[in-house]
Amino acid sequence: MSESIRSLIATGTKLYLDSVDPDLVKQNIEWGAVGATSNPIIVADIVSSGRFDDKIAELIEAGKSDEEIAWILTDTLVSDAERAFHPIWQQSKGNAGWVSFELDPLIEDPEADVPHAERVERYIELGRRWSAGHDNRMIKVPATPAGLESLTELCATGVTLNVTLVFTMRQYKLARDAVWQGAQRRDSLDAFKSVYSIFVSRIDQYTKKHCPDLPPEAQGQVGIVNAKRIWRENREFWQQHPTPLEQEIIFASTGTKDPSDPPWKYVEALAGSDIQTNPPATNEAVAESGLTFTRTVDQMPPASVLEAIDRHVDFEHLEATLMEEGIAKFVAPQKQLLETIAARRSAVSSTP
Repeated sequence: MSESIRSLIATGTKLYLDSVDPDLVKQNIEWGAVGATSNPIIVADIVSSGRFDDKIAELIEAGKSDEEIAWILTDTLVSDAERAFHPIWQQSKGNAGWVSFELDPLIEDPEADVPHAERVERYIELGRRWSAGHDNRMIKVPATPAGLESLTELCATGVTLNVTLVFTMRQYKLARDAVWQGAQRRDSLDAFKSVYSIFVSRIDQYTKKHCPDLPPEAQGQVGIVNAKRIWRENREFWQQHPTPLEQEIIFASTGTKDPSDPPWKYVEALAGSDIQTNPPATNEAVAESGLTFTRTVDQMPPASVLEAIDRHVDFEHLEATLMEEGIAKFVAPQKQLLETIAARRSAVSSTP
């Protein structure tokens, strides 16, 4: 483990990997990572690399459809990562060692226009199916209207949840309250665990484009301030509603998108508590940075910066804009994954 990552973990941060690539999982566990997450982008990239070509050919020969193959491969990748992190899950008694599994993004495909009630039912059905038999698997459900409505029932039936695509305090509170309502329907809270993935860097991309009047000292700080405010709210809520396991914030979308920013900008700003799910390149940059990280998650910028953010940022518009973009970024890779499998099917079929 590098000294920089050691210092980050010493602040109280749990380091997670934003990938289930087997090679990266092994490397990041050596660096101190204690969990991982998957999404359609990650799976599509791994399949596109060609490493699963033989497996795809076997599944085609077995008569599986493109959609079935996509989910078999996703389940395989996530299950392999779960096994790698399972000792950490056991050692922490369920507070770490989790791997997140994203439910079908096509539920939210605007082109499909699935009715709301059907979307809710689909989330509940798939959440139960894909969580069954897995000790350390979290089910990722997006903070869309249908996703939020499914949370209470999923949690009540024992599903461990990672509520993703959260951009605002409003979404977080709706998600947390729905999960807590479901938790109280359980016979016991002993195994109750939930996390809420707050996307950070995408917010600063939004303000750069949509908030030209934001003062320079506040520009590039909104994602950090927003995440810290939600982290503080989460901390206060669970202090008032204590549970055996920690109910945590995941700081997600922590890779920098502005070339002028150091790659560890968000890692450094949010160090000190809960979970950081970082892209592989970000964890690598942190490992090689030579920095000594200290606790900063509870430190806010000057009052003038906070006032400027509250005055110039329309969080309702921000949420609507980033949710639309976020759904598109999950739907497109899922479709690309299906296209990749279809192309492989064609190649296999044409082979003499």
